[in-house]
Amino acid sequence: MLEKTTRMNYLFDFYQDLLTPKQQNYMSLYYLDDFSLGEIAEQFEVSRQAVYDNIKRTEAMLEEYEDKLHLYEKFLMRQKMFKKLSSLLEKHIKKEESKEIFDVLKEIQELD
Repeated sequence: MLEKTTRMNYLFDFYQDLLTPKQQNYMSLYYLDDFSLGEIAEQFEVSRQAVYDNIKRTEAMLEEYEDKLHLYEKFLMRQKMFKKLSSLLEKHIKKEESKEIFDVLKEIQELD
């Protein structure tokens, strides 16, 4: 379940602008704020089933966006390459020389 939550949080980060405000609200409350379906239903004065259906449809939409655009996949690949590059630098460059390089790499990583 944790893996699905993590994946949905990333997909939401990447694709939330493609969702309706209602979809954004439901997903944010459910995945980011850890609200239950009942709490969301109460807040929006709809049934728990309506919230569940909306979240399931939105999850499917996010997966479709990822299948087409691959933003999350590319993010994971960049993270993997960053770790590999960092490891190589640690092995082959003196500590005093590597600090500036690591600072730049960290800035690049934070762009994601």
